[in-house]
Amino acid sequence: MAVPQFYELMNPLLQTLHQLGDSASIPEMEETVARIMGLAEEDVNQIHRGSRTKLGYRLAWARTYLKKYGLLDNSERGVWSLTNEGKQTTSVDTDEVLRIVRAGNPEVEVDMPFDEQINDLDVTPSSVRWNEELLEVLRTIHPDAFQTLCMRLLRESGFVQAEVTGRSGDGGIDGKGILKIGGLISFRVLFQCKRYRETVTPSEIRDFQGAIIKMYPIDRTAMDFQNPFIRTW
Repeated sequence: MAVPQFYELMNPLLQTLHQLGDSASIPEMEETVARIMGLAEEDVNQIHRGSRTKLGYRLAWARTYLKKYGLLDNSERGVWSLTNEGKQTTSVDTDEVLRIVRAGNPEVEVDMPFDEQINDLDVTPSSVRWNEELLEVLRTIHPDAFQTLCMRLLRESGFVQAEVTGRSGDGGIDGKGILKIGGLISFRVLFQCKRYRETVTPSEIRDFQGAIIKMYPIDRTAMDFQNPFIRTW
């Protein structure tokens, strides 16, 4: 099938974000939407202009409209996420989205999707000790929500294919992702989500290392376990 029009991509895009844990990078969205819609490789690779594909361009418009409609938001790093309303919405009436967004935002008629423009950050001075309030929220949110937040942090840090995999018998492995450096090197990363109030102890680190080795057996003699590269949240 040919690449759908941008309004036809809105609901597959919402479905994609729900599948990927409420947030995703642009490459993750393009790959998952293409799979959901059964697009052939030649369709996915159709060029719109320059090196940009038609799918990428039309998904940018779909994101723009859904953001203006209040269902999506994005960060400076290009990671998109569902808003609170978006988390409760699995599909939309595309005609309604087009009508409402165009009525309130005549600038959407220009030839550049909003997610390609630089967004100014709204930095509001505040005397509230927001960091302490944030920590209190983190201590009280549901474990599943905390894992989703950790996955979002990985994406914001440049990880791709980040996903939560936590399940019984996983030995403490809650998720995984791939960190790409310079487009040439990639590292598979496993992560654990725990809310520690005190310092992480060496025994807990060793338990995590053991879970990694059990899941992915390796040659222990080839690794230096005196200096493990482990990040905890």
